[in-house]
Amino acid sequence: MPQPALAVPALAWGTTPKYPADFTHFDYVNPLAPKGGSVNLDGFGSFDKLNPYTLKGTAAAGLGQLMFETLAEGSEDEPFSMYALIARDMELAPDELSITFRIDPRARFWNGDPVLATDVKHSFDTLTSKLGHPAMRQYYADVARAVVVDPLTVRFEFKRRNHELHLILGMQLPIFSHKWGAPRPFNEVVLDEPITSGPYRVERFDLGRSIRFRRNPQYWARDLPTRRGMFNFDWITYKYFRDETARLEGFKAGVFDWIAENSARNWARGHTGRRYASGELVKREFKHSNGAGLQGFALNTRRAQFADRRVRQALGLAFDFEWMNRQIFYGQYVRSRSYFTNSEMEAKGLPSEAELALLEPLRAKLDPAVFGEAPLPADTVPPHSLRANLRQARELLQQAGWRVADDGILRNAAGAPFEFEILNYSKAFERVAEPWARNLEKLGIRARLRVTDLALYQKRIDAFDFDVVVHAYGASQTPGNELLDRFSAHAATETGSENVAGVRDPAVDTLIARLLESRTRAELVAAARALDRVLRHGYYLVPHFYSTTHRVAYWRGLAYPEKLPLYYGAAAWMVKTWWMRPGVAPR
Repeated sequence: MPQPALAVPALAWGTTPKYPADFTHFDYVNPLAPKGGSVNLDGFGSFDKLNPYTLKGTAAAGLGQLMFETLAEGSEDEPFSMYALIARDMELAPDELSITFRIDPRARFWNGDPVLATDVKHSFDTLTSKLGHPAMRQYYADVARAVVVDPLTVRFEFKRRNHELHLILGMQLPIFSHKWGAPRPFNEVVLDEPITSGPYRVERFDLGRSIRFRRNPQYWARDLPTRRGMFNFDWITYKYFRDETARLEGFKAGVFDWIAENSARNWARGHTGRRYASGELVKREFKHSNGAGLQGFALNTRRAQFADRRVRQALGLAFDFEWMNRQIFYGQYVRSRSYFTNSEMEAKGLPSEAELALLEPLRAKLDPAVFGEAPLPADTVPPHSLRANLRQARELLQQAGWRVADDGILRNAAGAPFEFEILNYSKAFERVAEPWARNLEKLGIRARLRVTDLALYQKRIDAFDFDVVVHAYGASQTPGNELLDRFSAHAATETGSENVAGVRDPAVDTLIARLLESRTRAELVAAARALDRVLRHGYYLVPHFYSTTHRVAYWRGLAYPEKLPLYYGAAAWMVKTWWMRPGVAPR
């Protein structure tokens, strides 16, 4: 007979949690970090709401991390482990078809109310209803229901076994009070301060310009092992800018105290001057072990000109990464090759036996090339060349019915020209888009970059109203439910989903389902690699590049823990674990 499940303060997938039940703090924090001080950070574009979980509008920076807590805290030096936060302990059913969370009786919202099971159920039901962001319904589609067992106990029941569902419910479901915005519908709650249990509250905001958070002196969880040494600033302010130049100059002038630099040119040439030489400003690269995922030009297959796979492959052949890295990016980047770049999930070479076991039943639905070598982005490293790549691209375009007319323009059988718009919200991508557009022009294709404000950009992305867009798919160390929102056929028609390319492939849907059902890490890796092969052979994105470090510049008055986490985002890590250095005069 199966053994009954035990209530535990930590859970992991495929392994044992690193930290024992009596651990006092995570290794990557300073448990003695002093509290106090104020830090200014940067926001981009604008914002018009304080509710991060509805489709319409743009939420202010910092809300999710500083105010909304989850039932458990994820460890940043393990692939997939969670430790008690709002939940005192967790119990996964032996058949893994439900998980029960028991809430810490000390947990409180900032208004003094206890966090109850009814609040957890309300949060889940609201976010997955038609009032919440559509992506939430897709993400938690395998959850049948949330059940209130008693005032401090809630159980989530699943429609089917899913290797990560219990973990993402613990670590990613934001919890808020049922009183937030009541009695109005959730999608009409716009500027009400969220009633949450997190370490900060909104002190003030100026719509579109700035928002300031104040640390709650009555924060209930400040001494928990999963919070000790974290959230050390008394005030955190996000000040908004509208272009990269203003952002950099603002930092150098003292408007911001810390920035993660995403521009290779700025990192090489912009972060210089008297204040860097004197040590007032510091620039440093922090190593990480993150999976890089895939950033690239996403081709909207809902548009007729991108419906043919051969056309999409041809467009990728015109992207000369080696020239860009040499001439524009100061050699700071590495080419992205996979939807799971820089992780063990990346498909390489020929399919393994485990991958073939998943792919063979789908052979009738797949291009035969999927059973060959995993495709790599075209390169111009000798003996390869841009000329040869463009020649191959021209042949693919001709096979797809596109030919160069007498006027030098690539046209289809009906005479329509091949042209498209690259949509973005930052002029920084001109350096990536323009060289690609010049190469496409040699094929008779006209591509033009359109830069718009962030609000309009997001509205068009949510409605899939674009031709090509720069998009980045982040990578988890244990991929799972996010793949449904990114690549499933259902998400392709769901407004606001992350399936920007419009992937609609039954083989992809089947492989995602197999991945979610995996019982061991070996099964997960095989399913991810098989999925990676199919997606890469679809040529939905023209791959860009990634950095193996976080490039960070900061004011010398800030300090950080000696030991770095393994898997982390730079901005989230800073807000969570940095502190004000004692004895340093304010800026």
